[in-house]
This record gives sequence, C-alpha cells and structure tokens, in this order.
Amino acid sequence: MNVDNIKSQMRKGMLEYCILLLLHQQEAYASDIIVRLKEASLIVVEGTLYPLLTRLKNDGLLKYEWVESTQGPPRKYYALTPDGEKFLSELEGAWDQLSETIFFLRNNRKKLLPL
Repeated sequence: MNVDNIKSQMRKGMLEYCILLLLHQQEAYASDIIVRLKEASLIVVEGTLYPLLTRLKNDGLLKYEWVESTQGPPRKYYALTPDGEKFLSELEGAWDQLSETIFFLRNNRKKLLPL
C-alpha cells in the first residue's frame, strides 16, 4: 500500500473545508488562497484550486466580486455566501466529531479490546 497516495487522498478530502475556513475569515483572491494554504503546509496548485472554487460557486457556497487591481487586470475575490457559512458550520461539526474519534483511537490503542 502506498502511504503517499493515502496522504494525498486525505489532503484532497480536507481541501474544501480548508478553503471555506480561509474564506470565512476574509474574502480572498485565488493566489492569496494558495499562499495561505502553503503557509499551513497544504500544498495546492492552481490547476486543483480553480475547478474547486468553480464547483463551490456553482453549488451556491461561494460568490465572487471583480476588484480592480493596480498590478494588472481586475481580480476575482471569493467570499462565502450565507449557504456557504451554513455548510461550513456543518463541516465544523463533522470535523469535531471525526477528530474526537481519531484522538480516542490514537490515545486508547492499548486499551481497546482485541477484535
């Protein structure tokens, strides 16, 4: 079994949640999202991010606004919609439950009954 493949799948599964968390804090340009994810050690390339942003927008979770830039063409800034805020809240509950499960299993390995 390939550990790198499993790690990649785990990161992909968390990426949507991480993007929503970032946009909950403030609206952001796609390149800024990539920089902030890299700062958090979650490496993402534009080819992965843009389709995900489009899907989240089409699902009604994100909106965008074109903002003039002093450094070139206008930039598309993404923000959460009210549905996106609600969805993020639901994901946070799911994350809390999942992290509690992982914490329990990691810290009680020796106490668990044999299968």
